[in-house]
Amino acid sequence: MFLQFLKLEYKSFFRGSSVGVNLAMKILRFFAILYFMGCLIGGAFIAFFYVEEEMHADAVKIISRFMIIAWALDLIVKYIWQEMPTQNIKPFLTLNIPKRTLVNYMLTKTFLSVFSWINSCFMVTFCIIAMFKGYSALGIAAWFIGISLLFYLNTFINILFNGKEAVAIAVGVLFLIVVGLSYYDILPLFDYSEWLFHSFYEHPYLVIFPIVVFAVLWWICYKFIHKEFYLDQGLEAKKEVGKTENIAFLNKYGAIGTFINNDIKMLKRNKVTKGILMGSFMFLFYGLLMFTSDIYRTPMMMMFMGLFVTGGFQFMFGQRVPAFDSSYYPLMMTQNVPYKEYLKAKWWLMNIVTGVSIVLALFYAYWGWEVYFTFFAAGLYNIGVNSQFTLWSGAFNKTQIDLNSKEKRIGQKNSFNLKTMLLLIPKMLLPMAVFALTKYFFGITAGVVSIAILGLIGFLFRETIFNIIVRHYKVEKYSTLEAFKNKS
Repeated sequence: MFLQFLKLEYKSFFRGSSVGVNLAMKILRFFAILYFMGCLIGGAFIAFFYVEEEMHADAVKIISRFMIIAWALDLIVKYIWQEMPTQNIKPFLTLNIPKRTLVNYMLTKTFLSVFSWINSCFMVTFCIIAMFKGYSALGIAAWFIGISLLFYLNTFINILFNGKEAVAIAVGVLFLIVVGLSYYDILPLFDYSEWLFHSFYEHPYLVIFPIVVFAVLWWICYKFIHKEFYLDQGLEAKKEVGKTENIAFLNKYGAIGTFINNDIKMLKRNKVTKGILMGSFMFLFYGLLMFTSDIYRTPMMMMFMGLFVTGGFQFMFGQRVPAFDSSYYPLMMTQNVPYKEYLKAKWWLMNIVTGVSIVLALFYAYWGWEVYFTFFAAGLYNIGVNSQFTLWSGAFNKTQIDLNSKEKRIGQKNSFNLKTMLLLIPKMLLPMAVFALTKYFFGITAGVVSIAILGLIGFLFRETIFNIIVRHYKVEKYSTLEAFKNKS
């Protein structure tokens, strides 16, 4: 039966209305997967031989010491991006197929996801090298099985707690507390990690515990999904009672105020937009990466981080205009909607949040005013230039967005566009290059001023640029309508 399901998915892929785009996206994803596989395999060689030959330490013990970080990152990545393949299963619920077969197929297919197995590229390579270098074959096998099963447990955790935002926030706060306690040497986190993971190598019989936990969680997830596995219960879109609210003072700004009012309501009410708000807040701390390596302290990389620190919301929200309105976009296009005011409302909302981000980023001045001034310049560039180019790129984004479900799909059809990629040049590469060159020849003040001037020029010519953007939205209007109407 499992093979029959896979055969049907194969036919669905090649018989779909967007087979060309789907195939292109699959090819791009395939090369991306190959790239990350190569990085992980190469990382295994580097990690082993660096620890053995440079540090003169036990490679398995050292890797075990830091494995807790990899486990936490794996859990975060799976929660953000990995999803259950429920949509492909729905049509089978009306057929004479045992529900237990469908549930087991869903669980099995989840483990075939690239997010589940790609970390094995590192583990398998590392273990093969370790055995060739004289480590105990039995110990390495037990170490590999124990760690792999603990990583697979993240998939079960994702299934059980996905959609429970309160739990996700609580776990995130717990992670931050643990990291903080470890940073100040209050909690010996890495000692515990070494003790836990290295115990599988020292005492191979302990691998029985992750095997038992894996089996128990499989059964719990099976029962959980089996109980909710109905078209009118577990697989339906969750609906909430509508609430009427209004931000009155925005109404005095006419159509722009009305559109901003609606967008604020959308941001407050829906899962996808709440995730964007949370992601935008997390981008404020992106600049902390510069303290992990000297490479991030170069002028170009500091500007790159500044663009994301101050423009996280802008990039995540703006490039999905009008995809956020995909559910009612066809209806909206039948009304007398002032397109320019519609886009200006998005522009003002993005820039208001960008301005707030510039103020919140003031804490970077603790590490030097040069850092903050760089981020400040990046914020001005985001307001004057990137806000408009981000809206422009939204004209080519024809991916439907279901606001009531957590968005977890990477590489959807219609999400990749060459024009969108070309717009990255003025958005990212131009300010990085200008700032680096100006700072190199004339100093930090000239670098900040040069980027600020570019932002000011973009702001002064916004009306002209908006006219160009509106024309492109109108050119893409009918292909966008067709994409949003096609629910397949």
